[in-house]
Amino acid sequence: MWWIALIVLAFLLPEVISTVLDSRLARAAAARLESGGSGRDDGPVNDRIRYLEGEVDRLTDDVRRLREESDFLHRLLTERSSASDPGDRAD
Repeated sequence: MWWIALIVLAFLLPEVISTVLDSRLARAAAARLESGGSGRDDGPVNDRIRYLEGEVDRLTDDVRRLREESDFLHRLLTERSSASDPGDRAD
């Protein structure tokens, strides 16, 4: 009879563990461990850092896009100027 309780417990154990690990308390403990375990509340500072990191990524993408556009225009103008000979003009 005890083996039935053991089987039921074996099937319920993963569910209990996942419920505990997915709780707000477990998430708060994980966040504290990731932040270095400081006891003070750095929420606004961390939010600001994440915002600024996002802005740096966005600006990096914008600079990359502008560089590609500039290279394209430079190649286009170089090809156009090399394709037109100065002897083709009738002045």
